[in-house]
Amino acid sequence: MKKSLLLLALAVCVMANLAGAADTVKIGLMAPLTGSWASEGQEMKQIVELLAEEANAKGGVLGKQVELITEDDGGDPKTAALAAQKLSTQGIVTVIGTYGSSVTEASQTIYDENQIIQIANGSTAVRLTEKGLQYFFRTSTRDDEQGRVAAQTVEKKGWKKVAILHDNTTYSKGLADEAKALLEGKVEIVFYDALTPGERDYTAILTKLKAAGPDGVFFTGYYPEAGLLLKQKKEMGWDAPFLGGDATNNPDLLKVAGDTAEGYLFLSPPVPQDLPSDEAKAFLSAYAAKYNGATPGSIWAVLSGDGFRVAVAAIEATGGTEADKLAEYLHSGKEFVGLTGTLSFNEKGDRVGELYKVYSVTGGKFALQAE
Repeated sequence: MKKSLLLLALAVCVMANLAGAADTVKIGLMAPLTGSWASEGQEMKQIVELLAEEANAKGGVLGKQVELITEDDGGDPKTAALAAQKLSTQGIVTVIGTYGSSVTEASQTIYDENQIIQIANGSTAVRLTEKGLQYFFRTSTRDDEQGRVAAQTVEKKGWKKVAILHDNTTYSKGLADEAKALLEGKVEIVFYDALTPGERDYTAILTKLKAAGPDGVFFTGYYPEAGLLLKQKKEMGWDAPFLGGDATNNPDLLKVAGDTAEGYLFLSPPVPQDLPSDEAKAFLSAYAAKYNGATPGSIWAVLSGDGFRVAVAAIEATGGTEADKLAEYLHSGKEFVGLTGTLSFNEKGDRVGELYKVYSVTGGKFALQAE
């Protein structure tokens, strides 16, 4: 009798848990909430939380409330793998994130094996979508597109001797290789090497760069290192212009570099304040209202919002949460209205369409350059 009662109690608990799980649509968010990219991750969290709140206020998804489950990947591949494994056991339909190609690469196979849709936002390395993973998508464009715009910019600037500096991460070296391949035969590549990210003194490699005599430097690493490079090259009296990749688009660049960032050029999708759509303007107003007048500093965080909107639209359109149906729908070329503009995905899961612009640091702010 006691055994029967115990089994009955266990069955009731299981049924209650299943009922509870069915009451919500679980969406995961994997982001660097700590570490050197924490400002990106914190904004990703704020944006996706706001969009989830707005969706729930309108009745949720398929008549159910959205439940957001967040894990910190620390901007580190090993931590990301653990975060992905943990999220994969939480009953999530899809996961948004993350930032950093090497971090995303550490997680994408885990999600694919667990048949969970992943929509990355700040992961541009070409090879991420060359693996044939059925459930992987990204709202950012690829490095080969960015490499093309970088090569065009170098030629427009009239640089005849070019130095390319990367940091050996998946994203950074991939972008450097793309740009190098496109520039070879058109300009002289006088320097091609890597720095070690996370260091505090880059005068040694800056000295090597200066000795190579470039007309300009294309740096494909991230904003913490870019800020230090700009500051330290000024301190050593070297004024060669620098062009950065999209991973240097973060307001924290200015905190590190200060006024030594003036004139710095970088490639990026439009920064949040330059987004032209009515959807973007309405979102930015809602964001400011919720977060004490603030504006998102990073377009990469806004791209995580695109991922959330796409996920919700796909769930509603397919009428369910089955991964194969969601993947098929996303691969179909269907256009979605995102915060960063209309977007769709090709058969590889890549975002379709040109997105990159050229920005400069002007008067301590990021200014869009004329075409």
